[in-house]
Amino acid sequence: MDRTKYDIEIKHHVFVRAMQRGINPDLIERTITNGKIEKFGKNYIKFISKSVICIGEISGLKLKVITIEWRHNKK
Repeated sequence: MDRTKYDIEIKHHVFVRAMQRGINPDLIERTITNGKIEKFGKNYIKFISKSVICIGEISGLKLKVITIEWRHNKK
């Protein structure tokens, strides 16, 4: 999947969750820009880095990042 084809919107909720979970907000952009991409379900996507996962929803040509969590299952 080519992430450059989408307008990326990071919802406010992502920053709220990052602060609650002790995740540095800089990791959000790094994970979206450089993370591994996995699609799941019909319209959902995960951006995966070594330490966090950003979860997003694809809507047309817009990719809305809706939450972030620590990656527990490191491979």
